[in-house]
Amino acid sequence: MSSITLSGRRKLSPGEIELMVSSHEKFIAGRPGGKRAILKFVDLSGADLAGRNLSDADVSASIFDGAKMAGINLERAILFGCDLRKADLRGARLVRADLRGACLRGANLSQADLTQADFRVGHVAIPHPSKGLASVVHETREGQLDNAIFAGATLDGSQLNDASVFASDFSDCSLKGAKMSGANLKDANLSGAMLDGADVANTNFEGANLSFATMTGVDVAQARTYGANMAGAMSAPSAEVVERAEELFARAQANHLWCQTGGREGKPATFDQEDLRPLAGRLRGLRLSAMSAKSAIMVGLDLTGVHLQGANLEAADLRGVRMSDADARGARLTGANLTKADLRGAIFAPLPLNATRQTPANFERANVRYALAQGADMTGAILDGADLRGCDLTAARLGGASVRDVQLHATLGFELARAAA
Repeated sequence: MSSITLSGRRKLSPGEIELMVSSHEKFIAGRPGGKRAILKFVDLSGADLAGRNLSDADVSASIFDGAKMAGINLERAILFGCDLRKADLRGARLVRADLRGACLRGANLSQADLTQADFRVGHVAIPHPSKGLASVVHETREGQLDNAIFAGATLDGSQLNDASVFASDFSDCSLKGAKMSGANLKDANLSGAMLDGADVANTNFEGANLSFATMTGVDVAQARTYGANMAGAMSAPSAEVVERAEELFARAQANHLWCQTGGREGKPATFDQEDLRPLAGRLRGLRLSAMSAKSAIMVGLDLTGVHLQGANLEAADLRGVRMSDADARGARLTGANLTKADLRGAIFAPLPLNATRQTPANFERANVRYALAQGADMTGAILDGADLRGCDLTAARLGGASVRDVQLHATLGFELARAAA
């Protein structure tokens, strides 16, 4: 049975939690007997909700201290004023979740999807310690995310205005278009983060690590950056590069023509060390087989459905690139950075050269951290020394691949991919 805890909230038994969650999952699935979960002002500390579906639930002002919530679906859920400190939210789905005034101190949200989540200031109701909801006071509370882990997470378009995010880990995460004005990110780790288009007016980055972050369209002039490490941070393409966009696109078109005519017209493109970001989505669907883009900057490009058979992308910066359904058989990606890339359904199988010879795709020493590679075909690929931490290989194929010295922490689906023929 439920009881009043010292926090003034009802403590639910495991049986009550299961009944309410199961009923909500029936409601979401449209099955008989379903009912939307309304769990306001309850104590769910330490509850095991891993993998459950509580999308659109209302759990306002509830306590999830230390709860096991890895892989939970809380899309559009109302978590207003919740206490989620030290909760395990790895890989959770919190798209458009209402987290105003919530406390996530020390929580683990690595690889979580927090697209358009709202962490702004909230007016939080505080029950009386012994009288519970019979005596409530209200206080204004900003989002509290100090010491939280967001490594590899997606926070695109999220609202972090005025939030306290002291010493949190945002390494390799995506914060594109995030609203961060007035937020306190002192001593936070944003190394390798993608902050393109983020609003950082009056944001405190003092002592923060912004090394190798991408910051296109980010104006740090009004932010506090004393003591921040911005080594290797990438700003917008230069005016000269933007002016050369048409020339670069013409090279790509010539490569496409070369493929279409069997080599009679056009020629393979060379983009070595070029900044291709101004091309944005213009390369989508093109045939760029045998092109060379060694050490090229290709961050965020849309290469959906592109033909890249035998392409040389050694040491290219492909962070956040969209390469879903691309044909990259035999491509050379040695030392490339594919962090947070979308490789879903892409083909990295061997490229036949003649009746008896073929060349494998090569990811040796590549960074493939937190990439989406569901359904990708990496049969026979060379992955020696690659960093696959946090990579999602669900339903992928890695049969015959060479995987010596790969880094696999928090990788999903790796063993099944290895077994796939």
